[in-house]
This record gives sequence, C-alpha cells and structure tokens, in this order.
Amino acid sequence: MTTNDEDGGNGSGKGDDEAVSRFVERFAAEMTAAGMQRMASRVFAALLASETGSMTSAELAEQLRISPAAVSGAISYLSQVSMVSRERDPGTRRDRYVLHNELWYETFTRRDQILTRWEKMLREGAATLGPQTPAGRRTAETADFFAFLHGEMAGIMDRWRARKEGGAESS
Repeated sequence: MTTNDEDGGNGSGKGDDEAVSRFVERFAAEMTAAGMQRMASRVFAALLASETGSMTSAELAEQLRISPAAVSGAISYLSQVSMVSRERDPGTRRDRYVLHNELWYETFTRRDQILTRWEKMLREGAATLGPQTPAGRRTAETADFFAFLHGEMAGIMDRWRARKEGGAESS
C-alpha cells in the first residue's frame, strides 16, 4: 500500500476523498449511536480509514475540520479505553496517534473479563437477595446470562484466532 503525498499519508491513498469522508462520518455516527463519544467516534473512524492507521493531531484536525482541542479530548478518551496509542513521529516533536494491533480482539477480551467479574458479583447478590425472592431470581438469571456470554465469547475468540492464523480473508 502506498500513501498519497497530497494528503500527508492520512487519507485512503486511493479512491475518492469525499467518499472516504462520508464513510468516516457514517461509521462515526453508528459508534455514537452505540454510546461512544461523538468526537472520539469521528477520530477513531478517521484513523481506521487512514492508509497507515495513524495520523497526527494536525492531520486529524484538518481532515475532520475540528479544533486541536477537540482532537486532544477525543484522543484522551480513546487512549483511556485502549483503542489508540501515542507514538513520536521519528525525527520530530510531533505525536502520531496509532490504532492498536488486534484492536477488536483486545477490546472483546477485556469485555469478557468484565463479564466474569459481573457474573461473580451477581451470584453474590443473588445469594444476598435470597434465591426465592423475585429480585434474587432476576439477579441469578442475569448472572446465568453473563456466564453464557462468557462461554460463547471464549469460543468466538478461539475461532477468530484460528481463522486469522489460517490466513482466511474477510470481505
């Protein structure tokens, strides 16, 4: 893959910049609807759609037509949730923001750990509330649901690893 010198390496390097911008905004809107902060969604989508998976603050601000302060706030959030990291541009004082390798795998693995903690706490809550009470039964059912998700997630992650290591391409 090559980058387009006119876009500083931040664009798609191929195709229509306007179409890429439309994709970034549409995907960002979907992430925002799912609960992610709006500006963080836009910055993440721009990084995802970039040729290299990395951009500087200035590149992000220019592409998204937002202020450096908005970029900074979005990067702060994305760093806190481990979706991006900050690297120094070689030979400069500029920071470059980079998507993590295996981003989705890592995100869902962390989510799986949270499900395990929630399940444990819910089981304790169900025992405290009393297994014969409506609240205790609801809480126990919720714990069972998280246990089910945990088991399914482990299988899904194993299948993803096998698919990825097998060189299967997704379309």
